[in-house]
Amino acid sequence: MTGSSPSASTSPRPTPGASRGARGAGTAGAHGNLPRAALTALAPVAWGTTYVVTTEFLPQGHPLFAGLLRALPAGLIALAITRTVPRGAWWGKAAVLGVLNIGLLFPLLFVAAERLPGGVAATVAAAQPLMVAVLAVAVLHESPSTWCLSWGVIGVGGVGLVVIGPNAALDTLGIAAGLAAAASMALGLTLTKRWGRPAETGPTAFAGWQLTAGGVFLVPVTFLVEGPPPAIDAPAALGYLWLGLVGGLIAYALWFRGIAALPVASVAVLVLLSPLVAALLGAVLLGQTLGPVQLVGFGLALAAIAATQLRPRG
Repeated sequence: MTGSSPSASTSPRPTPGASRGARGAGTAGAHGNLPRAALTALAPVAWGTTYVVTTEFLPQGHPLFAGLLRALPAGLIALAITRTVPRGAWWGKAAVLGVLNIGLLFPLLFVAAERLPGGVAATVAAAQPLMVAVLAVAVLHESPSTWCLSWGVIGVGGVGLVVIGPNAALDTLGIAAGLAAAASMALGLTLTKRWGRPAETGPTAFAGWQLTAGGVFLVPVTFLVEGPPPAIDAPAALGYLWLGLVGGLIAYALWFRGIAALPVASVAVLVLLSPLVAALLGAVLLGQTLGPVQLVGFGLALAAIAATQLRPRG
């Protein structure tokens, strides 16, 4: 993050050579984080497959049920594998994080998707990195970063160029739901960074706590909104298995590992990969076209992701 600490005025002034050394160390640290960022990026890449899997394999009209099966079975499997449950204050913390990162997020995304064209909903959700940049100042007490905010705006604009069609319409409730979804995930990410995780708890167990908490939250919401579950045939079973194992357990374990190891803004901007992957799969598998405007948007969004990983430090 940019900016100086409150004690900078009382600290000895560094020599020019020391300043260059500090900048070099910051750059080296940024490059050293790239393998971790690439591994963490697999999570939003997996989430980007949700649209194709949902439209091509799953019963229509049951997105919350899909979210429930993505969260709860994966969480219970993680708990069974790791045999680790929260202790003390972590029961409450895990519940809060599970609701913010998963349980509350899915219904809000459902409302946004129902009331907005897909491209508009995706672009509104892509505002999450900007919210994280603000929350990092308020919750993590980091210095404001003009670099992250600027590239966050560029990234949102790039996603908008990729996914917003010419006939996009706006709906007040849909916009509000999309922004609330972005805020829920942004706050969940920021609190995850602030609270960390218990030293004896690995990322798989940590993901399991939150997936279980989010899934339990989704049970009554799903059945109140959608009613009885749909019939599940073989393609739907494979789709639910993909969403639960890859898009749920594996993706969230990688995601929470990345949050622990990387700067919060670097993790947040990786979420932009989800709508990009969805658009790319739509073009490759569903015959949807990507014109020059969409390709420019792709370039801007990818540039924002790369620039945030390599942003100046110190």
